Amino acid sequence: MQARRIALEILLRVEVDHAFADVLLGHRLAELNRPADRGLATQLVLGTLAWQRRLDYELARLSSRKLTELDPRVRAILRMGLHQLRQLTRIPAHAAVDTAVRLAGETRRRNGARGFVNAILRAAARSPAPMPDRARDEMGYLAVTHSHPRWLVKKFVDWFGVAEAETIMAANNLTAPNVLRLNLRRGAADELAARLGRDAIVISRGGLFPETLIVDRTASVDCDSFRAGLFAQQAEASQLVARLLAPPPGAIVIDCAAAPGGKSTHLAELVGPDGRVVALDLNLAGLKQTRGIAARLQHDHVHVARCDSSQSLPIRQRSVSYVLLDAPCTGLGTLREHPEIRWRLAPHDFTRMAHLQRAMLEQAATLLTPNGILVYAVCSLAPEEGAGVVNDFLAQHSEFVIDRPSASPLSELIDANGFLRTRPDRAARDAFFAARLRRLA
Repeated sequence: MQARRIALEILLRVEVDHAFADVLLGHRLAELNRPADRGLATQLVLGTLAWQRRLDYELARLSSRKLTELDPRVRAILRMGLHQLRQLTRIPAHAAVDTAVRLAGETRRRNGARGFVNAILRAAARSPAPMPDRARDEMGYLAVTHSHPRWLVKKFVDWFGVAEAETIMAANNLTAPNVLRLNLRRGAADELAARLGRDAIVISRGGLFPETLIVDRTASVDCDSFRAGLFAQQAEASQLVARLLAPPPGAIVIDCAAAPGGKSTHLAELVGPDGRVVALDLNLAGLKQTRGIAARLQHDHVHVARCDSSQSLPIRQRSVSYVLLDAPCTGLGTLREHPEIRWRLAPHDFTRMAHLQRAMLEQAATLLTPNGILVYAVCSLAPEEGAGVVNDFLAQHSEFVIDRPSASPLSELIDANGFLRTRPDRAARDAFFAARLRRLA
């Protein structure tokens, strides 16, 4: 019951306070001792948020009251209960209904809430609501079936066509893998993996590079290996960005949007103790987090500085050979980890972010020496934020060209235009766009 109670409290914070579910889960899961309970709480939070459109569609047909008029706590209980009935089918229906009713009994108006929740969920348990007629309204059908805002469904269809849009949206509702990045400065991959095994972290498989491990979803990182700095948590697609830049040992790298530090510390591992990584960001809290991660991983060659990378950079122009700009973006490629993003985005956000990204790319490019390398990346599927930004930049800067990595495991992810692209429906990676640019003169 405690797992459901924690999940409910997180869902309320996400809806009422616009908090981020993954951050809250990171704080609250430690309250649950059993891995199964941590897994259930995670599934309830992320699944209920991901399937919210479909859940609300059915609840609206079961309730005589508008969902918007319900107490937020009751609405969250109904969504979480229906999510268990429809998507978490290993949970018995009676258990899903009974625990929801018990949670409703903890609300201020207990008696009315209990009866209301009980009636709605028991009706739902008897028979599911039919989906919209695809032949009459395909966008409406896709929006409800795959639980995305209708305007975003239209965007996906415009970008990828109906078939691919549907596979991407279906993948967005799956559970993201739990991915670790080994700190190979602390030992060989097999040695570190053995240490993780002694901390009861079950390894499912490896990734594209030796530092990447996909582990059991419920594995707790609150362990000796984590505290000793043997690994960091970082999605695989995010790890590929540092590998695309590929700075050699001893290099100096500027990370222009570094917070919260995953890529900066990965770069630190690639350049080694004889190199240096300068992590820049406007977010002071994020820079403190970057510094903390670097300290835990024992990378004393990561240096942080606060600045607005869209305005000016505290680095001499044409002075470095390797620059990373993993630009702020809509996060559209991370809907598995951050399902609430889909309900917060607006159609104009892609263009708004592209303006910021373009300004940051202009600034980052001034740092490169001739023959220097810059990687521009975003965790988004939106063309406006990816190829649109890079192509616009290249059209105005003939001194830059696309630089394809040679003889690299990344080659299989590079498209005909020379851009690295990943998607959740392909190898279960987040959706990332990245371009490797070389300055000619």
